Amino acid sequence: MNGTRTTFMADLQRIEEERYQLREGEQLQDFVALMLQYIGDPQPELRDELIYPTFYAWIKEEDRFTEEELRSLLYILTDEQHLFYHIGSEGDHSVFTRTFSVLPIALIVQRHRKQPFLDHADFCCMKQSLLRYYREEKDLRGYLPEEGWAHSAAHGADALDELVQCPESDAAVQREVLAAISGMLHNGHHIFSEEEDERIATIVDTMIDKELLPRQEIADWISGLAQCGGWPRSRGQVIARVNSKNFLRSLYFRRERDRSGNAVMAAMLAAEAALNKFAASRD
Repeated sequence: MNGTRTTFMADLQRIEEERYQLREGEQLQDFVALMLQYIGDPQPELRDELIYPTFYAWIKEEDRFTEEELRSLLYILTDEQHLFYHIGSEGDHSVFTRTFSVLPIALIVQRHRKQPFLDHADFCCMKQSLLRYYREEKDLRGYLPEEGWAHSAAHGADALDELVQCPESDAAVQREVLAAISGMLHNGHHIFSEEEDERIATIVDTMIDKELLPRQEIADWISGLAQCGGWPRSRGQVIARVNSKNFLRSLYFRRERDRSGNAVMAAMLAAEAALNKFAASRD
């Protein structure tokens, strides 16, 4: 462990103990530069327990950054050394840089949707980056015994949930997000087992709750998810079916308050039945 990294960890531990306040003479940007440098550190204590909580406190709770600083931070987080660092690779440590870059992006997007500060070009770049990330991320591991959370599908879902609530996110953006969700559920090689389905369901629950798309359109999209149940038998087909089924169950219990007589609820029940080979096989 090098001296800079050791000192940095000690500083973040002290900052956490002092409720994320800096001491006289300390500069916020000096710490941010190191946080960005070590954002994907394989050691979960630094990455997950120190760097991300510090971003959370300074962006969400204390509003420490100016709007210009947030724009600059967003630009860095979405670059090829962070959100897209070795994008497409699987099974190595690069996933931590990507998936722990998307978490502070979600915080920045949340700040924007509550107090808009991104211009149209900034927003479009951010939107395209998040959608590209969700399409191109291939390392979908959840929790690793030694390195801790990777959880790319869940972390990306958190950012997409903030995106769909932005004032600039019109119906076209909502549809792009639904398409990205379909692609993630039908990813072809990974069945989710670390409650990613719950985090993904949050996005669609938000769309329904805030009426961001007509309910019939969401019902039609849900019906489309079930089409994988009729694909030729393959490992990819099983993955798509199981992920979609689990997602629908998560969403159903979020929306159970809607009761019956609702197009979305009816579509969920019908789609789950079509995807549940055990229920469908009974005679």
